[in-house]
Amino acid sequence: MTDALTPPPRKNPIARTRRPTLPPGARSRGALGLTAAAALGRFRLQACAACGAVQYPPREVCGSCLHHELPWRDTDPAGVLLATTVLHHSNDLYFRERLPWRVGTVRMQAGPVVVAHLHQDCAEGQPVRLALKLDRAGQAVMIALPAKDTPNMQDDKTLRETACDPKFRRALVTDGKSAAGQAIARALLEAGSPLVFIGDPQVWRRDAAFDALAADPRVQTLELNVSDTDSVDRAAASIGGKVEILVNCADHEREGGLLHSRDVNLARDTLDVNCLGLMRLARAFGPALCGRAADGVNNASAWVNVLSIYAQMNLPSRGIWAASKAAALSMAQCLRAEMRPAGVRVINVFPGPLDHEWEQLTPPPRVAPAALASAIVRALRDGVEDVYVGDVALEFQERLTENPKGLERELGA
Repeated sequence: MTDALTPPPRKNPIARTRRPTLPPGARSRGALGLTAAAALGRFRLQACAACGAVQYPPREVCGSCLHHELPWRDTDPAGVLLATTVLHHSNDLYFRERLPWRVGTVRMQAGPVVVAHLHQDCAEGQPVRLALKLDRAGQAVMIALPAKDTPNMQDDKTLRETACDPKFRRALVTDGKSAAGQAIARALLEAGSPLVFIGDPQVWRRDAAFDALAADPRVQTLELNVSDTDSVDRAAASIGGKVEILVNCADHEREGGLLHSRDVNLARDTLDVNCLGLMRLARAFGPALCGRAADGVNNASAWVNVLSIYAQMNLPSRGIWAASKAAALSMAQCLRAEMRPAGVRVINVFPGPLDHEWEQLTPPPRVAPAALASAIVRALRDGVEDVYVGDVALEFQERLTENPKGLERELGA
């Protein structure tokens, strides 16, 4: 059984901070299909369109009949652990720092025999379930997990290397005055975060729910307005070296498209918060996060952007706001590439319409703030990159693959 993690000792302020190292990241273009599945938390392998044989590792032609059509399909992850071994030596720096390391051979019920990293609760001859996870280099790896959840399962060092579990990690939620921000802060505390910083973008505005949350001794408030460079810089100077997970939920949502919008100030304000705010946060907090990505149990691990499903398809009735979210998505992809060398995971969250004041007239289904918060914590524990929350977002995700033009016409109507 996995031993429970213990709180990390207080860091020696004069000790040198270790530089982050990454596992080997080279993959073939075909193997990037595994990475695409892992980024969404799915378990997908190639399956031959002719004979149905499941392929692993990824191939250009079927290993059974040489057919060339090998679509990626959801696959049964169940299998049996045939044999295990423990590595006590490695020529790779990343694994050398983490020895001993368990690997094993698993025969899948779907057919292939795979070599996988092992959770410590897996035993030879016992059923296991395989999972595709993103490693620190942002590439997919296969991990064998116990067939059923075990106590302290998430504390396994192999699993924690591919996740961003809030346990023992301090977090910053940029907008604590919003219903979503308050729900996210509470969810992070319940998930084991010892301290959550919550930003206050409007110090002059009183909010009973914000004050109640701030009364928790595990919560620390600070003035943080993402549209004000000085405010962001002051916050980063105060707590930048203490944050291991940053959740950017700042949002400026307003009605209006292009043709009848006479005032560009609305567009300027929206872009200032939703896009330029992300840039200010990245510039102020990003280097410290990357620099602390190898701090042991409580290393800096994740940056979470709460975007919208309309970042991927414009909603004309809120066209300027949707465009700002699309711009933020593009910046988030840039941020992901820049943080990958440090092993910091950038997670983009795409909820449907949220249940808050600016969606008052939007018909159901809407995403409750608590549901959004639960999805974010689950994404951190699973270590995924893209999260779709709510019925609308899940439907749009599917339709953007099948018929994007049809979805564009419907939203325009």
